[in-house]
Amino acid sequence: MNRRARPNKPSRVYDRGSEWDALTSFVNRPRPHAMLGIVSGRRRMGKTYLLRALVEQCGGFYFGATAGTEAESLRQFSAALADHAGSPVPFSFAAWDDAISYLFDLAGPGRRDSPFLVVIDEFPYLVKAAPELPSLIQRAIDRFQVEESRMRLLLCGSAMSVMGGLLASTAPLRGRAQLEMVVRPFGYRAAADFWSVADDPALAARLHAIVGGTPAYRRQFLADDVPAGVSDFDDWVCRTVLAPFSPLFREARYLLAEEADIRDTALYHSVLAAVAQGNTTRGGIAGYIGRKSVDISHPLNVLEDSHLLVREADVFRAGKSQYRITEPLINFYEAVMRPAWARLESGQAAEVWAQSAERFAAQVAGPHFEAMCREYVLGPGRSLLDTSLGEIGSGVVTASRERRQIQIDVAVVEQGSGGNRSAVTLLGEAKWGTLMGVSHLERLERARELLAGRGMDTTRCGLACFSAAGFSDALQDEAERGGVLLIGLDELYGRAMPAAVLP
Repeated sequence: MNRRARPNKPSRVYDRGSEWDALTSFVNRPRPHAMLGIVSGRRRMGKTYLLRALVEQCGGFYFGATAGTEAESLRQFSAALADHAGSPVPFSFAAWDDAISYLFDLAGPGRRDSPFLVVIDEFPYLVKAAPELPSLIQRAIDRFQVEESRMRLLLCGSAMSVMGGLLASTAPLRGRAQLEMVVRPFGYRAAADFWSVADDPALAARLHAIVGGTPAYRRQFLADDVPAGVSDFDDWVCRTVLAPFSPLFREARYLLAEEADIRDTALYHSVLAAVAQGNTTRGGIAGYIGRKSVDISHPLNVLEDSHLLVREADVFRAGKSQYRITEPLINFYEAVMRPAWARLESGQAAEVWAQSAERFAAQVAGPHFEAMCREYVLGPGRSLLDTSLGEIGSGVVTASRERRQIQIDVAVVEQGSGGNRSAVTLLGEAKWGTLMGVSHLERLERARELLAGRGMDTTRCGLACFSAAGFSDALQDEAERGGVLLIGLDELYGRAMPAAVLP
């Protein structure tokens, strides 16, 4: 099979350059055998938009499944396949076994000499109606791993727990895939460009704290209703997210209800509410909802598998971790909307939002800003570190004599190996609404001393203050002397470069 030139990404597909390259590489790989790819991602990420563009550019067969019975799903698939094959009459397959066999026959060497791209979208709908489908595909893949085939099959779905299970341990398709892609939200910088607010970092950060990097929210949901500036942000929140007639109003509820493994939504909302209220440990979550820690293992695992919750290890304390909600809109719903749901439904958006300023800052914007700062260090901020990049996270440094704990919001730790000690190369504190001063620097310096006393290598450890509200004159003087790196919203969004003072 000859390698063909990869098609260019259509201009209408925003960002997604790495995803496009991976998909076109998968389709055009010069391998004379069948290949399988798994594409997943939460709803509204633009997976279907991306895959339809791929089929348009590469040619092939696209089928978008819908919820239905096995008979109806098979009939819809057969009709779509007949239309693709140019048959004057619909196919009538007796079972999925026949349909999959026919589909793979279309990719045989006697019928085509170029890759045959097949995309089956919303695959979990088909699996729910016909659980044998993964096994049937496995049999066909195994056959055409020996015999020649031009098949390039992509299975796509939004039910993250189902899609993740396709390649797990004893699943039929385990070890059969040559591509496993998760289509994620846009990063905060790409999202600012997408919403056309990159020139206003203060607005971009507030917007991202609510809608994140989900592309569908701007165009499909809000018909390009973008706040005109920070002064318009409050009105925008009231007329979109908090308005009962807006598609975003119930979106957080729908995101939870759409996950196949989530049945008792009340329990899952309680778990998410606990995290949104600042109860981020397993014990704290259990105490908030009135359950034992062992009783919440299943909902926590399901929410992690659904990519709605992430467990982040404490980089300084082995065995300790905290949970964080990954979808900003869900966090906003649990922190701001759910406690005032009845009032919002009655049209009191302006009043509720006016009373939520403190809650929004503490429970939504603050934690989100900390995550943005870690994303910055992982991405564009890597150039600030004159060392190999280690594990990026957060953690707590305990000062036993002082009986206090120092929360480190952004840390870079290189794990030791052999005779080398673990090294800390960055300690940072992030504040959303606080003008940072020398006291914040002193806290970071004390944490560095404590870590050195515990045997960690801190000789190359730089200190950084991240603030959306600015820095005091005294702290700026310290930065000029090389004592600390100051990173504000302009630096986070690439509109200014911080002084490279880290070792």
